[in-house]
Order: sequence, then C-alpha cells, then structure tokens
Amino acid sequence: MKYRKRTEVNYWMSYADLMSAMLMVFALLLTFVILDYRELLEEKEKQIEEVVSVKTEIIRALTEAFKQSNMAIEIDQQTGAIRFPGSILFESDSAEISPEGKAFLQQFIPKYMGILLQDRFQNEISSIIIEGHTDRNGTYMYNMSLSQRRAYAVLEYIYSKEFPNFKERELSKKYITANGRSFSSPLTDATGKYDPDRSRRVEFLFRLKDDEAIKAIEKLVNE
Repeated sequence: MKYRKRTEVNYWMSYADLMSAMLMVFALLLTFVILDYRELLEEKEKQIEEVVSVKTEIIRALTEAFKQSNMAIEIDQQTGAIRFPGSILFESDSAEISPEGKAFLQQFIPKYMGILLQDRFQNEISSIIIEGHTDRNGTYMYNMSLSQRRAYAVLEYIYSKEFPNFKERELSKKYITANGRSFSSPLTDATGKYDPDRSRRVEFLFRLKDDEAIKAIEKLVNE
C-alpha cells in the first residue's frame, strides 16, 4: 500500500512579510494624520487671516475717522491702540480731569464708540480698555495707584450725568474696563530713547474675541 506524502500548509506569514504589512499600515495612518493636520493648519491659518482682516479694517476705520481731526491722538497701526498725552486730561500728579480734558473726551468718545460698536464690528469685540500710564518719576506702586485712578476717572466721567449722551452709551458698558499700568510700558522717541512725555499717557485699546486663541495658534504654527 502506497502512502501519500503529507503536505503541510504554512498559514503563518514570514517575519519579513509581517513587518512589511505593518509598515504599510503605519504609512497609511501617517498619511491620514498628515492630511488631517494639514487641513487643520489651513483652517487655523484662514481663521488667523479673518481676525487680522477685521483688526486691520477697524484700524483703518479709526485712522480715517480721526485723520481730519485736530485732536492730539496717536493710533498704533499694529494694535489699534489710541493714545494721547496725559497732559491733555490731567495736571501733573493729579487724577482730576481738567476742563480741557473733559471737552476732549466729549469729542472723542462718541466717535470712538460709534466705530467699534457699529453692527459690522460689534460681535467681534471682546473688550474695550482704558489704560493709564505714567513716566518713571516716583515708585512703581505710587505710579500704579496714579495710573489706575486716572483710568478710572476717565471711565467714571464717561458715564456721569455731566457727560453728553451718545448712541452706544448703554451698549458700551458691556465691553469697557479701566486699569493702570504704572510705568511698565514706557514709550520711546524717534531715536529709540525713552520719552517721559510720550510715556505719560492714556490709551484706549480694543480686544477681539479670538485674539488669545489666535496668539496660541500662531505660536504653534511658527514653532
């Protein structure tokens, strides 16, 4: 009787074949991850562009509105901060707004709020900040107190009975805050030298709702 030779079937992949298959799977997964990350980056870059576009539009509107004005203001074209010398509003070492300062604010505030809180920008604005700044004369804490009192004095006057009514008066209360910065953010002159006169100032700034998120995204993108 003849016996047939038993045929063994190898159901197991060789080690090399297994590694090749795993590498293929890994390559596919990596491709999907890269594509998803690229789409995420493109989405975030688009978001950054939209926010930058809104900020640029607001700065352009502010610049245009105050271009023909004889008001002694300076507009930062990068941040949109509007600053004017503290001497316009306050006497030296005082937090009481001068009559000239009150007239200045009566002219400035309605126009400024009217631009920021118009329908086009209203939903983009997170906050409007009044900041007081001093020069380096005196201690940090003394100047912190002085700058805070000045910023608050401006805020208090805007919503006092003495201040003329303006369209965005009630709406603006949802956005506006006031704080002092002492001499922590000094300014320089055209040569880059510390300028005490420019450093003594009051600033009006605005923040967009996506500002902080955009800063974090930009940091990740640039790393």
